[in-house]
Amino acid sequence: MADSTADPPTAVAARRGHDTREAVLFGGVYGSVLACSMVAALTQYGQTSRAGRRYDALWLLVTALASALAHGYAHYIAEREPHRRWDVLRALVDEWPLIAAVLPTVLLLAGAGWGWWPPKGVEYAAFVLNIALLFTLGVVTARWSHRTWLVAVGTGLVDALLGMIVVVANAIIK
Repeated sequence: MADSTADPPTAVAARRGHDTREAVLFGGVYGSVLACSMVAALTQYGQTSRAGRRYDALWLLVTALASALAHGYAHYIAEREPHRRWDVLRALVDEWPLIAAVLPTVLLLAGAGWGWWPPKGVEYAAFVLNIALLFTLGVVTARWSHRTWLVAVGTGLVDALLGMIVVVANAIIK
């Protein structure tokens, strides 16, 4: 009798594609909310100099890398199945969507630090950028799952609401 625990290659490939979509949504949403939160926290005291914006960009990147490492490692140690030699590296590499989601904000902050645009007020552009990313991620992943356009737009709006919560909290806390 065949081993019932072994997955046929097509099932593994199908599951892996699904996992990639989940990783893009999870990492993208997490990274965009992280970027909003970090921008809000880092600009709390009004650091609007070019050097301050370069500092903000660096801290956002360091925080995203640390978050991706922590999340990937947590997945690795939480799995209850035997591990192969390079599984830990795979778990870390699978966190690429989180890093990719913060890179536009890192570039926006770094660009202000390098003088490409004024550093004062760039946090508002970062908020808008991340809310737009959240909305887009919601719509795209819902459509990937064959949801209707109405459901996809609703999902995008709920995702965008996560970013709006950070913006409102930032306004209230300041």
